[in-house]
Amino acid sequence: MTKDRPIDLAALDAHWRAANYLSAGQIYLMGNPLLTEPLAPEHIKPRLLGHWGTSPGLNLVHTHLNRLIKDRELDAVCIWGPGHGGPAVLANSWLDGSYSQVYPDVGRDAAGMAELFRQFSFPGGVPSHVAPETPGSIHEGGELGYSLAHAYGAAFDNPGLLVTCVIGDGEAETGPLAASWHANKFLDPVHDGAVLPILHLNGYKIANPTVLSRIPEAELDSLLTGYGYEPLHVTGSDPDKVHLAMARAMDHALERIAECKRSKGRPRWPMIVLRTPKGWTGPAEVDGLPVEGTWRAHQVPLANVRENPEHLRQLEAWLRSYRPDELFDAEGRPADQVLACVPRGELRLGANPHANGGLLTRALPVPPLEHFAVPVDKPGATLHEPTRVLGGLLAQVMADSAEHRNFRVVGPDETESNRLGALFEVTGKAWQAEVLKTDEHLSSDGRVMEILSEHVCQGWLEGYNLTGRHGLFSCYEAFVHIVDSMVNQHIKWLKTARQLPWRAPVPSLNYLLTSHVWRQDHNGFSHQDPGFVDHVLNKSPDVVRVYLPPDANTLLSVADHVLRSRDYVNVIVAGKQPCFDWLTLEEARAHCARGAGIWEWAGTEDGTREPDVVLACAGDVPTQEVLAAAALLRSHLPDLAVRVVNVVDLAKLLPHEEHPHGMGDLEYDALFTRDKPVIFAYHGYPWLIHRLAYRRAGHANLHVRGYKESGTTTTPFDMVVRNDLDRYRLVMDVIDRVPGLATRAASVRQAMADNRTRHHSYIREHGTDLPEIADWTWTG
Repeated sequence: MTKDRPIDLAALDAHWRAANYLSAGQIYLMGNPLLTEPLAPEHIKPRLLGHWGTSPGLNLVHTHLNRLIKDRELDAVCIWGPGHGGPAVLANSWLDGSYSQVYPDVGRDAAGMAELFRQFSFPGGVPSHVAPETPGSIHEGGELGYSLAHAYGAAFDNPGLLVTCVIGDGEAETGPLAASWHANKFLDPVHDGAVLPILHLNGYKIANPTVLSRIPEAELDSLLTGYGYEPLHVTGSDPDKVHLAMARAMDHALERIAECKRSKGRPRWPMIVLRTPKGWTGPAEVDGLPVEGTWRAHQVPLANVRENPEHLRQLEAWLRSYRPDELFDAEGRPADQVLACVPRGELRLGANPHANGGLLTRALPVPPLEHFAVPVDKPGATLHEPTRVLGGLLAQVMADSAEHRNFRVVGPDETESNRLGALFEVTGKAWQAEVLKTDEHLSSDGRVMEILSEHVCQGWLEGYNLTGRHGLFSCYEAFVHIVDSMVNQHIKWLKTARQLPWRAPVPSLNYLLTSHVWRQDHNGFSHQDPGFVDHVLNKSPDVVRVYLPPDANTLLSVADHVLRSRDYVNVIVAGKQPCFDWLTLEEARAHCARGAGIWEWAGTEDGTREPDVVLACAGDVPTQEVLAAAALLRSHLPDLAVRVVNVVDLAKLLPHEEHPHGMGDLEYDALFTRDKPVIFAYHGYPWLIHRLAYRRAGHANLHVRGYKESGTTTTPFDMVVRNDLDRYRLVMDVIDRVPGLATRAASVRQAMADNRTRHHSYIREHGTDLPEIADWTWTG
């Protein structure tokens, strides 16, 4: 029991004071790190940046986690939700030696301490937030809301791991965090680790009180109990009393976690509510105004230290209040008492391999694609639902990874809808709450995760990936925008991590976007938005990849690639409705390796001259419309030399200097020509293609058709007609842009326009597409 475990309060307090000293020193000092002489203006940084307010609370948690880990030899990591308290996490990794282990030039001595201080929020140094550069971190602290989802993602399929998650009371007001509390309904006590949330209520955000700190404790307990947790309270401002209460609360929480792991049914997991003052142990008052315990302690309590002698005096008194001469020896090394509670080796929070997940990554067992490919005797003769074909592959991956449990599929209640139901033949949907007789595929140990919160899905998968495991996020295309900001942060994390030699590559974050814009004709305008691709391609070219496979076999080839990849954010856009099969598996692999290529069988080039026009396409529906247009041109204008180009890797359109997958100018010109009209049918917003290709020699000849925000509930073909992406409009574009055709082919153009008029009348009378559209097949 708790009372039987010895607690060395003096050692805990020494470590906590040392961490507080180091945290404040990082914000203020660029010299005199051990205060061996009176503090002078030249010892102070010219720009004071950082967040003091949350740091003492984070240091308290870190100190007590150290004791817990060392005493029990726990395998544990911590997610620091108030990541703007970067000084605290850096201070603790320096104290446990993990910082010097990955940055040998920042030793655990006076010189290293000076460098630790100088580099913080300093040009050429380290960020003020917890970041990839911070040992032991898997959570970027710059944007709030995602810490708890990351924590649960890290715990899934890690049965021996304790994931502590510190949640700031400001972050607790965000929507993603509010939804993340429900993740305990998906945590399997047998196959998953444990998550210990610590809700840190220091009372304030930047300039306002926080909601959860101001409601009555009984109301807060009702909220947390309603979420399914057992709250344990630690409250106070007296360090000795808080240390004792925190130690006892943590011991009790670990005992409860052990009971939960042994329980049958859904347990009530413990959590800690920690109430300590904002800016605890810092200046109580500055310039006659209260600071400690108020919003004024949020960032830099003393702002004019170089210019204001009174501020300088207060800073020195504040720093000396930690009694650094007791905490560090003359050479700046931490005293034995400071390190008495610190674990060793990989048990240190800054050195745990789960927080550098690539070290633990196992290759995913992706089976041979031949087992799942659809036969293609000739292009366009058969149809398949591409994502249903993919579902068979994913189900086999799920089955083959059952031993190591290192693959999960997440999504907001859409796995079956997105035609991935084959997964349920080998695993269930994770679920710990009540099960009714009418439910299907629910399982306490399932590895498909469905919750109607894209934020939580994304957070789960990020936490899972960053701890070394693989996964796929399946989502309706229009609603993946909900996580725009989250993917921003993850891309920034991966970009930075790739530059750190000690960070091992982690499995990529993979999106499957389906139920896409062109086949949301039944749900209507609200479900039609292909802009996530635009958003992603604005980000780091070292990290982002976007694929638009035109058929089932190409989707298999793309999936095989992304599931094996590391350190990328891969976006796949593919339809779930029946789609023509254009390429054999061998052809699909070659096409994906190229990223873009000529479909010779679809065009009318004879090799004796340059094409008169290039019909280009990216996306499954645009590909079908381009091929239908090519067939019409073959029939009506047989002497016209038409080249058909399909693009599966959208980054190929960029110059090679701007993206690793980009084409050089010679390759691009050979494919699209330098001076011939290019009619490009694109899946999304047309201006993206113009932006990607704006530096190309033939950009003036590039004409792009795509989605232009003209949507409603209508027929599938009417969606492309409304956005001028249909085959008839594409033929008209060719006639308008190939020199000499406007006059010679005026009757053909008129016939195409008449077909569009006839289409409008037909769907309003019959409610379905014209027979020549609904029954169309490729006959080229």
